[in-house]
Amino acid sequence: MTTTGAAAQSLSIGEVADQTGLSVHTLRFYEREGLLVGPVRRTSGGRRRYTSFDVDWLLICVKLRESGMPLADLRHFAELVRLGPGNEAERLRLLDAHRQRVDAQIQSLEECRSVITWKVGVYAEHLARGEAGGLWDPTAGGGR
Repeated sequence: MTTTGAAAQSLSIGEVADQTGLSVHTLRFYEREGLLVGPVRRTSGGRRRYTSFDVDWLLICVKLRESGMPLADLRHFAELVRLGPGNEAERLRLLDAHRQRVDAQIQSLEECRSVITWKVGVYAEHLARGEAGGLWDPTAGGGR
């Protein structure tokens, strides 16, 4: 589909909710909060109509939010995109800072997983040997 064809596609708020996994309520919230990069068109009856470009943008927003980007940063990013060319370096700084936060979260989670994996191994080994009684029992004096 060409860019013109993609932009011409008209989707209802329900269709966009289905495609993005966002609720209708969340889509309205995103619009109120200025998180979309283009204006949401309306029918003569006042119903919202979206384009496939809106869906693509919302899918990016979903991933940024799922990865912990604060609404204020997402709002700022959308504002920069709406302003058009000339602020790409600022967009890059914003996205790179978020990527660094995500990388730190991933490292922390990997450390947590390592401890959990070790502890699963301890319990599995003790259970296999029939020696699980007293594991982390504060009355046993060992507290492994």
